[in-house]
Amino acid sequence: MNITKILINWYSINKRVLPWRKTKNPYHIWLSEIILQQTQIKQGLPYYEAFISKYPNVLSLANAPESEVLKLWQGLGYYSRARNLHASAKYIVNDLNQEFPDTYKTLLKLKGVGDYTASAIASICFNEPAAVVDGNVYRVLSRFYGIDTPINSSKGIKFFKALAQDIIDENNPGDYNQAIMEFGAVQCKPANPDCNLCPLTQDCVAYRNNNVQELPVKIKAKKPQKKFFNFLVFISDSETTVLEKRKGKGIWENLYQFPLLESDKSLTEKSIKEILKDYKLTKNSSYKLTLFNQDEIIHKLSHQHLYAKFWILNVSELPQAVTPVPISKINDYAVPVLIGNFIEAFNF
Repeated sequence: MNITKILINWYSINKRVLPWRKTKNPYHIWLSEIILQQTQIKQGLPYYEAFISKYPNVLSLANAPESEVLKLWQGLGYYSRARNLHASAKYIVNDLNQEFPDTYKTLLKLKGVGDYTASAIASICFNEPAAVVDGNVYRVLSRFYGIDTPINSSKGIKFFKALAQDIIDENNPGDYNQAIMEFGAVQCKPANPDCNLCPLTQDCVAYRNNNVQELPVKIKAKKPQKKFFNFLVFISDSETTVLEKRKGKGIWENLYQFPLLESDKSLTEKSIKEILKDYKLTKNSSYKLTLFNQDEIIHKLSHQHLYAKFWILNVSELPQAVTPVPISKINDYAVPVLIGNFIEAFNF
C-alpha cells in the first residue's frame, strides 16, 4: 500500500475549505500556522481573518505597535506567539528588505518558527520536500506503522521526523503535508476514530493489533504548578483604576493586569487586609474592600494552574505614584483572557 498516494487522494476529496488553503502567499501561510499553534481551527479562524484584515501584508504588521498586535491577539493565549510574530515581521522588513524567507533553513531564522512551521511554509509555498511532524502526523504514523516509541522523547522526535521525511511526496510536498495533517485531524482522530471508513486499515498495524487507542505513546508531563493570584481592582470616585504592565519573560509578558498579590495559598479577607497595611498602593490610606468572586477562578495554563480572586478596592482617589487609567478606556488595553473575562463580568 502506498500511504503517500492514498493520503493525497483522500485529501483531494475530503479537505476542509479554509482561507489559507486558497493561497500560497507565505505571509498568509505563516500567519495561519502561528495562530494555529496550540489553537483549534474553529477558534483560530476569526483571529486569522482579523489579522489579514488589519495587517494585509508583512509591512503593515511590522509597522504596528506591539500593544496593538497583542490587543488583537487577546483571547488566544500563549502570547509569546504574537510577540514573536511581530518581531519576525520587523526582521523581514528591516533585514530582508520585505523578502519573505523561501527555504526551510532561512525560515528557521524567524523568531517563533521551528521545524514544523518552517517545513509547512517551505513545502506549501516553495515546494520544498520538508516533512511536517505535528500531533496529527505523530498519530497517523504511529498507528499505521505500529510504533510505540514515545513521541515526546528525543529518540521519538528524531525517528518520526526521519520516517515522515522518508515517505513524503517530493513532487508534491505541500499537498502531502497538508493531507497527512488533515487526515489526522479529521479521520485518524485521537479518540474513537472511525476505522471502518479509513482507507489505510488494510495495512494499519494498530488496527490489525487492536491497539489504535493506545497509540501514539507519550511520556506523561509533570503535574502543573498551583499558584494563587489576588488581583487588586482599584476604583476611585473619579472612575479611574490601576493597570500594570507585566515585565520579564514569564506569562503574559507586556500585557496589562490589575496590581497583583501572589501567594502560596488561598487568602482570606483578613489576610489581605494585613498585607495591604504595608502595601505600597494602600499604605496609610483608606479604602473599602470587597471580594468579587467567592469561589476562586481556576485558569489553566500548560505548566501551571492559577487560582484567582479579584478584590475590589473603592478609594476616594488613587495613589499619586500611579498613572490613573480611566475606566471608560480599560478595554483599550491588551490583557490576558483571565483579566478580560473579569472586566466583562464586572461590567464596571
